[in-house]
Amino acid sequence: MSQLIVIGYDNEYQAEEVRLKLIKLQQEYLIDLEDAVVAIKKKDGKVKLNQAIDLTAIGIVQGTFWGMLVGLIFMNPLLGATIGGASGAISGAMSDLGINDNFMKEIASHLQPGTSALFVLVRSATPDKVAAELSSSGGKVIQTSLSHADEAKLQAVLDQAKAASLEPVATPTV
Repeated sequence: MSQLIVIGYDNEYQAEEVRLKLIKLQQEYLIDLEDAVVAIKKKDGKVKLNQAIDLTAIGIVQGTFWGMLVGLIFMNPLLGATIGGASGAISGAMSDLGINDNFMKEIASHLQPGTSALFVLVRSATPDKVAAELSSSGGKVIQTSLSHADEAKLQAVLDQAKAASLEPVATPTV
């Protein structure tokens, strides 16, 4: 069963950086992501979702292919490709895979302007290796489907980055 994790960050770019780390970890087979979306609350208060997969573009490509194929049968491939591409774009824009967009927008609407949140749907993970990679990212757990104990462990890992940034740096004496 997949686990939902939502982590908030202090600026617009940090959630995207962490998502890139998670994608790298997925390529190393340390985590299996079902979905990873970055929500940004702009300075003007609007919420923007950056999906990992652009379903509209995929719909356009698939619709154009099938439309052209059907158009070839009826001796008008250009018209078929045009109609197929348009219908594919519409169906792709209306599709929603993974985490519900309305849910993400609702959570992100409570963020401060100029901040971001990372919504992750995790199928499976190697917790110790993923935690080691995320320990430098910081952030605050907003919502999870994890147990209370696992949620506390995750927040402790994220707090390590904040504690490290607050430690005074020793200056060498001459």
